[in-house]
Amino acid sequence: MTQFLDLRIQPVGGGLATAVSVNHGTSIGDYAGLSLSDLQKAIQGRHVLIAAHGFNVNRADGIASLSNWESLLQLPPASAFIGVLWPGDSTWAHGLDYPDEPKIADDAGALLASYIDTNFQGAASVSFASHSLGARVVLGTIAHLNLPVRRLALMAPAIDDNCLTTEFKTAAAKVGAISVLASMKDTVLSEAFPLGNFFAGILDQGHPWWRAALGHCGPTKPWPENFQPPFELPDVWKFKHGDYLEIDKPEPPALPLPVDVPPQRSLPPGTAPPVEGWQAAFSSAFASTRFR
Repeated sequence: MTQFLDLRIQPVGGGLATAVSVNHGTSIGDYAGLSLSDLQKAIQGRHVLIAAHGFNVNRADGIASLSNWESLLQLPPASAFIGVLWPGDSTWAHGLDYPDEPKIADDAGALLASYIDTNFQGAASVSFASHSLGARVVLGTIAHLNLPVRRLALMAPAIDDNCLTTEFKTAAAKVGAISVLASMKDTVLSEAFPLGNFFAGILDQGHPWWRAALGHCGPTKPWPENFQPPFELPDVWKFKHGDYLEIDKPEPPALPLPVDVPPQRSLPPGTAPPVEGWQAAFSSAFASTRFR
């Protein structure tokens, strides 16, 4: 069963909890408490990958998507996976990065950092992955964290494209290696930035307030020294915002490792066409490759 650090008060909506609870399960039906001692035994001496879902995700969907993604991961034997559930559905108003949801994500990061620093001392290493606005949760965690961070993978990050060298420059510098998956076909990110839909059509590219999403165009240059390209998924794949942690499609077969982002104008060998639901298999194989 997937292990979770739960930062929610309510199953749907609601605010951020004041303390982290530890649970495990693969669906809301078998979701149950787990003792801190059992969690610490599970991560003792292991390379831990902690992953956060994105915005507009309730507890049940967070459990389903992260446990499904874990089942597709191909991490080394001495590894452990932990999902993070946070109230990314508490104030969903079609603006991915402004103005209320980032505060909840930032506060979730601070709460999570304190918990990890206190209870993950026995892990061999700590790494992070995220989808969408979960990027702000994990970057905020790293910003407050005292423990070193081995790897970071940001999938379709709903955050400014320059965040690794501006707002989260200090956090990014703490990481051994940073990876990003971005898609120019992600219409959720292309239509919601900059500053959410409220300002759509008012600000144009070049305006000092204009910012693209990191998960749409990738990071602005100059890149941090610890950034690992390539990051831009081929347009012909038509990777949408929800594809990275897809749970509505049949479970695809795991892809043989190593997996990396192919050149923009090519299809991966043997793809003609991909099996349904293959995108989650790709994102998990990519993360597995980068975390080895």
